[in-house]
Amino acid sequence: MKTCVLGAGSLGSTIGGTLALGGNEVHLVARPAHAKAMNEHGLVLVSPEGEEQVAKVYGHETAEGIGPCDLVIVLCKAMDTQTVVTGPGVSELIGPETVAVCPQNGLGAEDILVEAFGAEHVIGGKTYVGGMLLEPGRVRASVAGKHTVIGELDGQLTERVQRIADTCTAAGLACEASDNIMGVIWDKLLVNVSTGALCATTGLPYGDLYDEPLIREVALKAVQEGIDVAHALGVKLTSDDPEYSWELARAGLGADFKPSLLQSIEKGRKSEVDVIAGAVVREGRKIGVPTPVNQTLVAVVHGIERRIKAR
Repeated sequence: MKTCVLGAGSLGSTIGGTLALGGNEVHLVARPAHAKAMNEHGLVLVSPEGEEQVAKVYGHETAEGIGPCDLVIVLCKAMDTQTVVTGPGVSELIGPETVAVCPQNGLGAEDILVEAFGAEHVIGGKTYVGGMLLEPGRVRASVAGKHTVIGELDGQLTERVQRIADTCTAAGLACEASDNIMGVIWDKLLVNVSTGALCATTGLPYGDLYDEPLIREVALKAVQEGIDVAHALGVKLTSDDPEYSWELARAGLGADFKPSLLQSIEKGRKSEVDVIAGAVVREGRKIGVPTPVNQTLVAVVHGIERRIKAR
């Protein structure tokens, strides 16, 4: 399966590298230093089991020259999605049978992909795989025990979705086809709500975060608000217990793991809080469901971002 990952940072490199180890042709469109390192030395995936070098992976600074792919995975930061999917050479990735998916954090990416590529090329997806960029060409990969879910936006179980899921699973990236992908997307949103903004505001990695009982109480309240909003929208969730999302967030991850929101803050970059906790606030306002905890978390993260920008 010829695959292109657009916005291949930590998570995109983890997923792309795993697919490449499984024998697939993988092109990673990444920042210049990362693309250069992968082309010169390969991609190194670091996991609790050790290090694995992905010798055959292709790094690119743009999508120009890659050509039509079977699968296009968009994994940039949410606020960059529009720019990335309209970048140089991206339209050339889309052939008659190309499938595009955006398993990144938050809500709304599917609408952007539909506008850019056409509804017939877009499916929904979410992944619980984790990644952290250690240095160019070297990524901490959390794949074992983590699953990815894909599905048609209209809920149909199609042959193309099943084929992609089977190919990913055969490569070592556990993937399943779903007839409730919007429920899956909300499931993942609630996982991100449980820890993302709290890690970003406290600066704590998972080990310290989960050791603080007061933080757990706030996390469960934030998730419960998301559950209330999802119910009002008619979304079918895997669990209505906020503890489920809180525990799922750390499953299989080490005490030093940092979610993407904290990684962004530490790098002095704008975070994805607006499509995570902010999405709960936004959707809640549309239907009249109050979300004070998430609103507070969004406000505090924005305050931290303003302070960083002013330095």
